Amino acid sequence: MALGYVTLVTIATVCLGVVATCALCVHSSTLPRTTAELRHRIRTIAPYLGVIGVILLVKRLTHYRRLELSYALDWDLTDEIYAVEGSFVASVQDVVPDALIGFFSVMYMFGFPYLLATAFVLYVLLPTQRRVKELLVAFALNTLIGSLFYTVFIAYGPRNHLSSVDGLMYQFYPQTQELTAEISANTNVFPSLHTSLAVIVLLFAWRSRRTYPRWFSIAATVSTFVVFSTMYLGIHWLVDVVAGVVLAVWCVLTAERIVAQVVDDDRVPVSDDGEERIASEVSD
Repeated sequence: MALGYVTLVTIATVCLGVVATCALCVHSSTLPRTTAELRHRIRTIAPYLGVIGVILLVKRLTHYRRLELSYALDWDLTDEIYAVEGSFVASVQDVVPDALIGFFSVMYMFGFPYLLATAFVLYVLLPTQRRVKELLVAFALNTLIGSLFYTVFIAYGPRNHLSSVDGLMYQFYPQTQELTAEISANTNVFPSLHTSLAVIVLLFAWRSRRTYPRWFSIAATVSTFVVFSTMYLGIHWLVDVVAGVVLAVWCVLTAERIVAQVVDDDRVPVSDDGEERIASEVSD
């Protein structure tokens, strides 16, 4: 019952966020053109949606098998991670007021899927589908690499390793634990995929900042809160977050190269005028 309720609330919240963001960021003339070209756009990105759909399905179906393999390998990185950063997360929890637990729980649970869904919709609304193809490939690569790391390595988050760190979100909003348990395990923390996916969205928002200037500001703010929440709530170490940022940059750069080899028409439309390639953007 709790799982269904939390899922429904998450979907409703994300949908409202997507609609509100589109109303704020997208010109009214975009919607009629998108409606007229919707069938063509769906056909264009269908193979990419299919690939990521298969990856997510296989990930879901093999979840418990991969956990068994992970435990069998028993390559536990937790002590090594703690040796690198110590009690950093505990210090963060000590500094941040308890009054913000609810806010950062909302960012972790709702802000994260909001970023992914909104980025997808905004790039589908562009005349060219190149950006959404790159986004989907980056998401797919992130899922593959993250699943590989989670299978090969065991790493417990600070809330499970340190008595000085509390699982704040699960104390504040215990219903969320059932949902997160369905899609992950408490040994799946290195790297932080919440971080990597949020940073992927931020990098794309940076690249499209001239087309969607308001979206860049929104994505930068929400991504920052999502990344910080992973540590403040006791779910991830700082090392996990740093690894997630590195993974995000690699996924975006690799996705750009892959799509460049597949897409025949590499022309940039007028609405994307001024957008530099991500490689040059990151190096600035």
